[in-house]
Amino acid sequence: MAVSERYLETDDLHPIDIVEHIAEHHAWDFDRIHDDQIAMAVEGQWRTYSITLAWSAYDETLRLICTFEMEPPEDKLPNLYEALNAVNDNCWAGAFSYWNAQKLMVYRYGLILAGGQVASPDQIDTAITAAVMSAERYYPAFQLVTWGDQSVDSALQTAIAEAYGRA
Repeated sequence: MAVSERYLETDDLHPIDIVEHIAEHHAWDFDRIHDDQIAMAVEGQWRTYSITLAWSAYDETLRLICTFEMEPPEDKLPNLYEALNAVNDNCWAGAFSYWNAQKLMVYRYGLILAGGQVASPDQIDTAITAAVMSAERYYPAFQLVTWGDQSVDSALQTAIAEAYGRA
């Protein structure tokens, strides 16, 4: 059964209620911080990602923040920022930033639901999946630039290269 099939009869669910059901469906650890906010941990190949979704009724936006710890050497920060610009040029939805004070790499996305729109479970599930997939895809590039002394172009080529053949 698709995640969305459970919600076909109800249009008035709060977006965070939907997120909670999605987290339960995927068996992700989560904590309902507030009526309008939920935090969860999603296991990836490279890291466990901390994902927070918050609903703002004021601007009718469901905000998603996906973070993972990263502590690059201070002298590599310019390289990391250059890599962030290059990566963000390749991201269709959402964007990465680095919060130096917290030592966190952050992927942010906002789903605008103006005019009383209702987010579907598939939209929310896709946003969460896209955040984790983007973090998984670009994590090696960030690591190669900051710890592997690779150029941004070389690191990005590694991150976006398609695998050919069979193992």
